[in-house]
Amino acid sequence: MSKFLNDFKEFALKGNVIDMAVGVIVGGAFGKIVSSLVNDILMPVISLCTGGAGYKNLKYVITPGTPATDGVAAVEEVAINYGLFIQNIVDFFIIAFSIFVALRLAMKLKKKEAEPDSAPPAPTKEEVLLTEIRDLLARQQDDVAQKK
Repeated sequence: MSKFLNDFKEFALKGNVIDMAVGVIVGGAFGKIVSSLVNDILMPVISLCTGGAGYKNLKYVITPGTPATDGVAAVEEVAINYGLFIQNIVDFFIIAFSIFVALRLAMKLKKKEAEPDSAPPAPTKEEVLLTEIRDLLARQQDDVAQKK
């Protein structure tokens, strides 16, 4: 059982799992912001264009509901709420567009960070050592030539 707990601890403390958890939390908060944008800002403007009817209230009633009366139970309305479906589609496109813009900006920032690295890489230890050996051999050949 101890091995199982150690394996789970190792898995749970990996950076990817923690990053994913943070992403889920931020994504939930971002979803609330987008829903508020759609519900409180965009939909009222769109409802003005459609004659004042909000999208949430658009539906096709299949069987109307009846209120409860003496001895008769209430019957709920059966309807296709296509207005809510339209609103969810608008939510989706706004979230997708926002994520697209955020990822695009992140990629541009990564490219800008990578561009200044265009300088040639520093020589390795082996290259430095070989250069020193070459220079020593050249000096020895010059010394031998001068003695002649």
